[in-house]
Formats: sequence, C-alpha cells, structure tokens
Amino acid sequence: MILRHARLLPSLLAAVCAAQNLTPPPDARAKVDKIFARFAGTTGPGCATGVSLGGSQVLATAYGMADLEHKVAITPQTVFEPGSITKQFTAAAVLLLAQQGKLSLDDPARKYIPELPDYGAPITIRQLLNHTSGLRDWGNVAAIGGWPRTTREYTHAHVLEIIGRQKSLNYPPGAEYSYTNSGFNLLAILVGRVANRPLPEFTREQIFMPLGMASTEWRDDFRRIVPNRAIAYSSNSGVFRQDMPFEDVFGNGGLLTTVGDLLRWNQNFTTMKVGGRSFFDSQHERGRLNDGRTIAYAAGLMVLHWKGRDEVSHSGSTAGYSAWLGRYPDQKLSVAVLCNLAGVNATQLGHQVAEAYLGALTPDPLPPVTVDPASLAAKAGLYCSVRDHQTLTLELQNGQLHLERRGLLRPVWANTFASDDEGPLVEFSGARMRLRTEGDEGNWYEKVDRANPTPAELAALAGEYASDEAEAAFQVVLENGRLVIHRRPDARFPLIPTYRDGFSSQLGSIRFLRDARGQVTELSLGEPRVWDLRFRKLR
Repeated sequence: MILRHARLLPSLLAAVCAAQNLTPPPDARAKVDKIFARFAGTTGPGCATGVSLGGSQVLATAYGMADLEHKVAITPQTVFEPGSITKQFTAAAVLLLAQQGKLSLDDPARKYIPELPDYGAPITIRQLLNHTSGLRDWGNVAAIGGWPRTTREYTHAHVLEIIGRQKSLNYPPGAEYSYTNSGFNLLAILVGRVANRPLPEFTREQIFMPLGMASTEWRDDFRRIVPNRAIAYSSNSGVFRQDMPFEDVFGNGGLLTTVGDLLRWNQNFTTMKVGGRSFFDSQHERGRLNDGRTIAYAAGLMVLHWKGRDEVSHSGSTAGYSAWLGRYPDQKLSVAVLCNLAGVNATQLGHQVAEAYLGALTPDPLPPVTVDPASLAAKAGLYCSVRDHQTLTLELQNGQLHLERRGLLRPVWANTFASDDEGPLVEFSGARMRLRTEGDEGNWYEKVDRANPTPAELAALAGEYASDEAEAAFQVVLENGRLVIHRRPDARFPLIPTYRDGFSSQLGSIRFLRDARGQVTELSLGEPRVWDLRFRKLR
C-alpha cells in the first residue's frame, strides 16, 4: 500500500462495519443527482449510472441525451460502449477455455496465432492478458502512419497485418507492463480459433445468457442496427459532433451493454455462477514480471486500493464513449458509469458515486514536510523518459514544484511528492525522477540538459525518413527556423527542441539517431504505447 493510503485502518474498519447494514444512505440519490447535474437536460450528451449493494440494484438513473438529432433521452436501459471495460469479458472467455482444458495460459501465443512474429522469447497467453507482452499498440502504430482508429474500417485482418509488420517489441516479454490493445485483439482471435466459434457467440452462450445480460452484445459489425444505443459525441467550443467507433475490431473494446448488465456481471464475482471459484481466482491474479515484481493488472481487471478500500475496477473510452466499472468487495458495493461524451472522466464520477454510498473516507493528515529550498531548486529542470523518451518539465514556482500536466507537487517525504489523491507519486533519486502508481513500479525519467539548436544544426537533421512498420514516410524540413514533419497527404507537425537531437511533437517524442561518425541515420518516434519506432533516413 503506497504512502497516501497509510494511517487508514481505523477509518477503514469503521467503513466496513457500517457497510454491513447494506442499506443505502438516505441522501445517496440526492448526492448522485448533484454529481451528474451538469449532464441533466435536453441539450447535450450525458451518462447513465447504476449501483448495487449486497447483490441488489439500489440505483439506476440517467442524465442527458442519447441521440441529439432525434431528441432521445438517456435511460438506464440505454446501450453504450464501455471501451476497455470490455477487456475483462475477453479475458473471461480465455479463462473459461483454460478451465475447459482447451488451452494453457502459459502456452505461447504463436501456437494459436502463427501470424504473430517470432521475437526470440515467446509471448504467452498470460502476458497478453496482463499487458506484459511488450507488443506495440496496433492502433497507435496506425495513427503514426496517418490512419487513426475509426478513420478506416479496421478489421481483425488489419490488426494481424499491422502487428505482423512490427520488427520489435517495446521490451522483452514479461520484462515490463505497458497497456496495449493489441494483446486483447489477439485474444479475441484466439478464442474464435480455439472455441471453433467467434468470441461473440462463445460469450453469449457461456457468459451473457447464464447471467441474464440480455442487453449485451458485441459491435462486431458496426453497421448493425442496435436498439436503444446512445450515439457518442465529442465537443469543440460547445458544438457537438458525432464521434462513433466505426470499426469491426473488438476484444479490446467493442462491447455494447447497459449499466444494469454490468452490475449483473459484477455480481457473478460474488455468486460465482459462471466459472466458480477457480475462475474468480484466475481473473483476479495480478500479473508478475520476470524479476518477480507484481503489477496491479490482472486478467482484464485492475486490482487496487482506493482511499484505503480494496477496489477491483476498469475504466474505458472509445471514440466519444467513456465508462467505469468498479467493485468494493468488502463493502459489497458495485458502481457502473456509462457516458456518451468524449473527455468525461468516468473514473472520477464513479468514485464520487461510490462515496455517496460509502461515505467520504479521507486519509488522516500527514505531518507537514519541509524541504530545503535549495533541494527543491536542484530538482527543477527537464526530464526524459527512459522508455519512450518523452519529456516532462519540472518548475519551481513560488517555492513549490510544479510538474507539467500534473500541477503542484506536495512533499510527503524529503524526496517523495504527491500530485493529488489519485495521481502518481513522484520520487527522486539523484538526477532521476520516477512516476509511480499503486501496483506499478512506474516510469523513470532522467534529467537532461535543454537544447537550443542553431539553424545550421536543425538543417542537418532535415531529410526524408521512412518506416515499413508504420507504412509511413516523413519529410523533415526547416521552415522559418523550425523543423517540421510533413506526412502525406497534408499533415504537418512542428518539432519543439527539448534535449540534444530530441524534440517534442503532437506525434510523440522525436529523436534523431547518429552513427559512429556522427551522421544522422534514423529517426525514432516514441509515445506511451509505442516506445521506439524507427524511421530510416533515405536522403
């Protein structure tokens, strides 16, 4: 349990005891209405939410519109896509096949998917389940090439083709944790091959029908008419536009469901009607890395602590949909949130709903920590990720450290800082900084010198670069004293200097790599799900 969860045992025990009554607080509904008040009305998209306590649904309510064109309101029966919440159902199908003796979780994935490249060390099914395979995210590779998901009618044939082009992994299988949709698309394909029927058919027979999830199906044909489906939207300056996942790719996402059906699924972890105890244990077994470290990700589930409570949850977003499903086993509480507007923080909403039923649990205040001003000043600067080479700036403002995109850092030890209640811990060791979350050892950043290249130095980096893995070509040109990447047909990405030969961009981090003679030979593009994609210099 990490630092911000310390000192909670008395409060936690009190909360557990109070929950044994399993009676909703009388003001819970009013609190939920307040949480979702900004979505109420008939002029914008919104959310549905449901709560079960002790196995009984105690709340099902909705706010906002499912279809703005036809003026259809969201109801608790409205069908949404829950994004990556879907992964636990794909994982469940794999675990049921293992339980039936049709596969082993330690089998090499290539045993069933020979299209997967041979990277030397085998990638196991278990590593696909807990994101430790090292596979690049195929959708991110496609986006680098100029075709983000939903801009083409992607199918699993495209997924296999893109993954099959990747010559490298982000890391050796089992060495690290890196969230990737690729593994769960491969698992969906694997289920179809092992079960001799597609994943949608297998899960309908083995999971949805037995649990009474009558409103749940798969978006395996995005053209199919789905009654009661909410349209997904994005907003720009208050103007709503449709933002739908037009693709026939599923397993990573692609489920169609309601808040009520998600609560029925969560209840199975108590009744164990589907799969029994061994299934429960397998789905909750957290991933273990090659060096023995344990991560928070299990089989499509995050096994966490939140404000001192055990929490099993997963968030999701796809196109304009966002969602969260959480369960608090000790308190017998489940919460589902489904929204049809891009950018909604469904995890935060879900946590607020949970607190409406459990009561706020605030950690006891830690003693104030005073950090020497000189020590704070020494920590400020530019840091580069050792994984994907993206940079973060740490600034000293009015005697306090501010981390780019995460805001004020609050000292909790001399070399440990917290961003907020749900953000990462920031730890310093010499000239290195680590962002760590519970169950994940996190990402190390190294302090680097900020560069200010001359026009001549920038001009030496210009040229044409190509990647077979991304099926893309970049023209790097010097325009008005700044390097710019041009990608066909009309995309343009300015490069902002960071460290020597390093730049930031909308594409991710850009590094120009040199040979022993100092000549630029390659361009490396890095981002959280594709750590080091190489473009060779053609001229």
